[in-house]
Amino acid sequence: MLSTLRKAGTMARSASAGQRRYLSIHEHQSMKLLNSYGIPTPKSVAATSPQEAYAAATNFGKDKLVIKAQVLAGGRGKGKFDNGFQGGVHMVDSPEQAREIASKMIGSKLITKQTGEHGRICNAIMLAERRQPAHEYYVAVLNDRATEGVVLVASAQGGMNIEEVAAKDPSAIITTPIDFEKGLSKDEAISIAKKLGFQTAKTQSEAADIFINLYRIFKEKDATQIEINPMALTTDGEVLCMDAKFGFDDNAEFRQEDIFALRDISQEEPSEVEAQKANLNFIKLDGSIGCLVNGAGLAMATMDVLSLHGGNPANFLDVGGGATPETVKKAFEILLQDPKVKSIFINIFGGIMRCDYIAEGVIKATKELGLTIPLVVRLKGTKEAEAKQMIRESGLKIVAFDSLDDAAEKAVQLAV
Repeated sequence: MLSTLRKAGTMARSASAGQRRYLSIHEHQSMKLLNSYGIPTPKSVAATSPQEAYAAATNFGKDKLVIKAQVLAGGRGKGKFDNGFQGGVHMVDSPEQAREIASKMIGSKLITKQTGEHGRICNAIMLAERRQPAHEYYVAVLNDRATEGVVLVASAQGGMNIEEVAAKDPSAIITTPIDFEKGLSKDEAISIAKKLGFQTAKTQSEAADIFINLYRIFKEKDATQIEINPMALTTDGEVLCMDAKFGFDDNAEFRQEDIFALRDISQEEPSEVEAQKANLNFIKLDGSIGCLVNGAGLAMATMDVLSLHGGNPANFLDVGGGATPETVKKAFEILLQDPKVKSIFINIFGGIMRCDYIAEGVIKATKELGLTIPLVVRLKGTKEAEAKQMIRESGLKIVAFDSLDDAAEKAVQLAV
């Protein structure tokens, strides 16, 4: 369960065949989704300009509000904007203050522990009423490998890093398997609320209804994760979801058009968005060796072999079994956009994929893109002999190998 919790905070960047990064949505969008299922949250509204923030704060009818930068990353409160403004979460006491802070957030990049040094653009802020928690809880709905099903994970130690809670005090984590078809019954949900320490029948029932409806969202919207941290019992006796993080299964896009319409590509790595349009499975990494491979398993094995020889892959790139010379050229274009790439390693097993298609794409890309970066190629399988002949006759400086170890070692040497 601890490993499950570790994956709950940030969606894993692991890759498998046909899989892209899970869809995440902004906090203000999450609040609307919660509300649509009858789940109570603090009143909130989004704004995309300082003037909109001023108008929204004026319409609240309350002075004490919270303003939050809408950036898809954790650690916003401790983050720093590229213009020097500190913090992505602030208390505001007037519409004028809301406008002033919004002007420092909107249009700037917020840098947090999850965004990397370049940060992510803030195109909107969310204003929410300030509600005072008397106690904070953690609640999540996740797929769990141990139980081979969906579980509700809850803790009375919310509002903090749940990984640390799980590591220091595993008994503080309450894990409840959920029947996929039936969901949580009211009795089961109330039992969880009691274990969390809710004292009155009213708050137990309110918390139970939240648990039940969170699972409804999980199932009906094809979610991969729902994380509420914190869920709070307020000083005036209400149970509210104060913050929410959602992830949704990309494979369900065809039946969740309303959810996927919320996608904000400004929060994603541009090269990954471009690769997705070309039907390439691509994930940007931090190394110096560009990788072009067919098949997710072979791609991960290739990355491992490069690491074994002291190299660092610059990406995961699976061109798939249906790649064409044009697709290969597009893959090269994406690889070459990364200034850190010092060599490129192509590792192809020709099963469904024909090696000569890859060779044609490699030769075309090398000529048309004016490739100057060293290129190491390993081709095995269907049309292998024809592909190697094409490379030899091209007259291009392409280093070819039969051995995976030898090829990886050379790619590492050329990247130094």
